[in-house]
Amino acid sequence: MGISNSPSHTHKFFLLTNYILLGAATSCIFLTLSLRLIPSVIGFLVILLHLFTILSSVFASSRPPSSSSQGSAKWHVAHMAATVLAAIVHGAVALLVLTRTAEFLWFLQSYVRVEDGVLIMRMVGVLGVVIFCLEWVVLVLAFVMRFYVYVEGGNTAKVQLGEEEVAKDWPWPFQV
Repeated sequence: MGISNSPSHTHKFFLLTNYILLGAATSCIFLTLSLRLIPSVIGFLVILLHLFTILSSVFASSRPPSSSSQGSAKWHVAHMAATVLAAIVHGAVALLVLTRTAEFLWFLQSYVRVEDGVLIMRMVGVLGVVIFCLEWVVLVLAFVMRFYVYVEGGNTAKVQLGEEEVAKDWPWPFQV
């Protein structure tokens, strides 16, 4: 296992993490719908958050950040920003669900028994923590894959400049 195989393994782990993220977000949607088939406003927003996570994961899996085109760089920045925002919101929702389960369940206006609803909400909270962690793993892997593209791609001239050429670009007090 040399460095040359590392991008391939990183990409495979990136895809695996996105697939697990898809499954966890889908499970959260079904668990939320099991509380009430036609969700309340809060339930709809939770489902919308999970749908956003699913769409982000699908687009990340279909177009990995390992291409070196200019459009890919813009897509990579948009994906990173969207994933950071989704991860922060997932963490906040998971924290609310795990710490204030009964109140959150009341806002969802569930039809199920309170004991069953609390159990379902705790499962949603634990899956939210898993999604939060997986989104940060996806961010790190996307950054690593983009870094491989930067180092191995067309931008290697900046990395391989000699010390003399780099020193010419420095301001006068730093040139020796």
